[in-house]
Amino acid sequence: MDEARKGVSRRADIPAELLSRLNAGTEASATLAEGLAIDFAALLVATVPDMPADSVDVVREMAAEGITRRMDAVGELLLRHLTLDGLPALAGHASDTVRGWACYVIGRAPKLKLNAKLSLIQPLADDRHFGVREWAWMALRPHLAKNVSHAVKALVPWAKDVSPNVRRFASEATRPRGVWCSHIDALKQNPALALPLLESLKADPAEYVQDSVGNWLNDAAKSQPAWVKSLCDRWQRESALEATARICGRASRSV
Repeated sequence: MDEARKGVSRRADIPAELLSRLNAGTEASATLAEGLAIDFAALLVATVPDMPADSVDVVREMAAEGITRRMDAVGELLLRHLTLDGLPALAGHASDTVRGWACYVIGRAPKLKLNAKLSLIQPLADDRHFGVREWAWMALRPHLAKNVSHAVKALVPWAKDVSPNVRRFASEATRPRGVWCSHIDALKQNPALALPLLESLKADPAEYVQDSVGNWLNDAAKSQPAWVKSLCDRWQRESALEATARICGRASRSV
């Protein structure tokens, strides 16, 4: 989240003035509790004053639903109202939630091919805010899951990127089970489909990436434990680096 300000860990403790700034889009959230407390309808009106009233009503009526579903719904409404022409303003907004909406605008765009979606979302995958980086992979995951082999091929350059945030996207977006998202059955049954990505990350120097790769393999181990064990045994024979040992230790924690 936002490293510049120590955030509030409990929703009930968020000061009214801070909540007002969050809802106005002038302040980034610093904790999950702050992000969950935001009134999406109020933020939508503040961000896009000419948003149709019926769209705002839809968002207001969804207030009790899960945040992932609400993010997706707002992305669809914004795409319909602003089209992709409105994407730069959303992607450059001060509010991390609005930048998260931009991720879903990209994910929802029906005419964009995968490589075009990836090109647009890369700056958001490398965003300064942890939450936006999460929304980036979650917004594109359904598109990636439609054709796993194509997705893996498209993400191989990401797994070699200079930014650990971009490298992590390649891993996190393709996790067989993942968090707050649907499973990818093809990778649960045949995790070897993602080897072109995983091989590039087996000794990644960033713990942020190591954790994701370890979690990826731990996901796979729940359905293919022998494959994960064999892969980790090979990796540790090939690499004596602490990074590889850490990844394999995390990968094997449930085996």
